[in-house]
Amino acid sequence: MNELEARLLLAHADDDRAALVTLYTEAADQSEGEDAAAFYLTQAYIYALELGAPQSGALRRRLIEMGRETPSSGGL
Repeated sequence: MNELEARLLLAHADDDRAALVTLYTEAADQSEGEDAAAFYLTQAYIYALELGAPQSGALRRRLIEMGRETPSSGGL
């Protein structure tokens, strides 16, 4: 297990959602593959939404740029 994985596990154990946003974003940034990066960004985005964190917009934009999220068209 690497150091980032250990920090993620600790943040989960502590239910530290703010840390999870940061750590999952960090994991996405370090990912070598697009699928892994998208997974980690999605996790970061979910926790950011739960917290109402300001990073949620930037995370969503990254997912849109990757083709993993659809831009809003004004409706559901």
